[in-house]
Amino acid sequence: MNVLIIIGSLVISLLILIPLLERYQESLGLHKMQKYSKYILPLVMVSLVIKLIYMLWHGN
Repeated sequence: MNVLIIIGSLVISLLILIPLLERYQESLGLHKMQKYSKYILPLVMVSLVIKLIYMLWHGN
């Protein structure tokens, strides 16, 4: 039941946020953020590898 509530709230928030972000894209500077989006996935992967090494080193 909790999963359905979480998924429902995510869908509702996306339905609200996507039109708002498209409308105010110029004033928020989201076109500038697109050039930084290519760095997000490698940073996430590096953080996961660091966390894995930390977990293996310290045991928990």
